[in-house]
Amino acid sequence: MSPQKTILRALAGETLPTPPIWMMRQAGRYLPEYRATRAQAGDFLKLCYNPDLAAEVTLQPIRRYGFDAAILFADILLVPQALGADLWFVTGEGPRLSTITTQAELDKLLPADAIHDHLNPVYETVKILSRELPSETTLIGFAGAPWTVATYMIAGRGTPDQGPAHALKTENRAVFDSLMDRITEATIHYMSKQIEAGAEVVKVFDSWAGSLQGDDFMNYSLKPMARIIAALKEKHPQVPIIAFPRGAGERYVGAHAAIGADCIAVDDGVTAEWAAQNLQTGGCVQGNLKSSHMVTGGEALVSETRRIVQAFSKGPHIFNLGHGITPDADPENVQLMIDTVRNG
Repeated sequence: MSPQKTILRALAGETLPTPPIWMMRQAGRYLPEYRATRAQAGDFLKLCYNPDLAAEVTLQPIRRYGFDAAILFADILLVPQALGADLWFVTGEGPRLSTITTQAELDKLLPADAIHDHLNPVYETVKILSRELPSETTLIGFAGAPWTVATYMIAGRGTPDQGPAHALKTENRAVFDSLMDRITEATIHYMSKQIEAGAEVVKVFDSWAGSLQGDDFMNYSLKPMARIIAALKEKHPQVPIIAFPRGAGERYVGAHAAIGADCIAVDDGVTAEWAAQNLQTGGCVQGNLKSSHMVTGGEALVSETRRIVQAFSKGPHIFNLGHGITPDADPENVQLMIDTVRNG
């Protein structure tokens, strides 16, 4: 790993005159070249499991924009599939899975360390990227956090309020806890293999952390992420880790220490000024331009980008969106954001 890579410098706690930049879902449907490659693959899952094509879509935004990092193209639901859940995607509606709500269904899942045969194509994608990325570009691997992955496995699909997972947590805590434990262990194995294949940074996405209330937020969002990070740090102490407890609000305070991450990604539910004052004191922060600016563009995009850069300018910062870029985004607005970050 080159110490000159700007993302690694920020993750090590360095305050840089220009923050490094990448974008969640930067390889995706807003790019015509992505849509062409996905059509070539046949469908989304075939794209995820084709190392050459998955590497190609990961590289596309790097070629087009020169982001400071590339994030592996994959999906958080590949882990449930590797554990033995059925997974398929419904066009226009999103993922569907076989559900895990009973002990009998849980018992059918594979052990946490039996996922690698299924996920070998992902590791192969990482190896290709570690060879083909520009020398200045950092390679980020990732996985979903246990709570977020569990919400899909319990409901069999995405839900607006994660209601089925909350219900199982209340009604059958033993099955819920066992499922969380299985996902946590599998995620440690999965991310460790990504690092061994060449990922220089890894990120844990807890997209639905915000729906956990009271002690559940600590017990089912922060603690499982902390367990994953502690295990990875023990095995790969040199690899920085980003955690994203999306929707945490004021509960972002103290997140670096609670999770053990080198960087906390923040969504746009808090202001950059608040995050700088209350979170950046603990270490590197990543974020947090609203994704909608990638659709609307214009002076509002420029002024908001400048405001966020300025707010975080006194400490380590990685510029990013507060959530993933949406399919209706204009590729020209992405370039405008990058130019604004880099040129002021």
